[in-house]
Amino acid sequence: MNKIAASELILNPDGSVYHLNLKPENIATNIIFVGDQNRVPKITAHFDSVEFETQKREFRTITGTYKGTKISVISTGIGPDNIDIVMNELDALVNIDLETRTLKKEHVQLNIVRIGTSGSLQKDIPVDSFVLAKYGLGFDGMLLSYDCEHILEKDFEDLFIKHTDWCPRKARPYVVKNSEELEQKLTSDKVFIGVTATAGGFYGPQGRVLRLALQDPDLNNKIDNFEFNGVRITNLEMETSAIYGLSKLLGHNACSMNAIIANRANGTFSENPYKPVEELILYTLTKLVS
Repeated sequence: MNKIAASELILNPDGSVYHLNLKPENIATNIIFVGDQNRVPKITAHFDSVEFETQKREFRTITGTYKGTKISVISTGIGPDNIDIVMNELDALVNIDLETRTLKKEHVQLNIVRIGTSGSLQKDIPVDSFVLAKYGLGFDGMLLSYDCEHILEKDFEDLFIKHTDWCPRKARPYVVKNSEELEQKLTSDKVFIGVTATAGGFYGPQGRVLRLALQDPDLNNKIDNFEFNGVRITNLEMETSAIYGLSKLLGHNACSMNAIIANRANGTFSENPYKPVEELILYTLTKLVS
């Protein structure tokens, strides 16, 4: 077996993976991602018990049990670059023998659910509602560093590029489908189904203007009125497509749930943005263990 070099799989002196500070026994196969490290204990406050906790940089992990199911909650920080770190190190924990630095014979599949906040791009998806991403649409280009053509939705990508007259100097948009298994588990009549677009930044990449002009000031309007097989682009954030892409490549299940706290189409913001987030946490936990 080929041994993975120390420069490629970096471990801490205690044998934990470099950024996440985790060992294989510290995580569950059911994992919830949040962006904000302060949201981790807000989720685990609902747990029946907690067995492990650690933090390094923005990566905070708490593992415990909720209604008999072992779950880990991990903060990823913001952006596709952080997702690249988190996904690869989590997969290494379950599918690489860290002592011998060789691949394990039996593949372990993780179930990963992102609980995030987001802005709606559609007037009829109001603040305080929930959105489940059937697809992740990536503008960030991160996934394209990997051999990923076989998991991408080419027809969707080509239509979107044509519809938006996408600038060829930018990374090619990529599209990855969620885990249908997790979608079925998490869906209900309370949830809007759509496409979550993932930007590589918060301001210009999401169409916000402060002092800098945009390459395409009309891009958000073009995104708003795009449709593929009856599914619209519902919201814009900074992690989902990277989670979907790396999960699919590594053989894991992933689904992204977002609490809508702003509506970009009509300029509204939730009067109490903490309320829909708390409601989404309880909704997701209940669905995961049902």
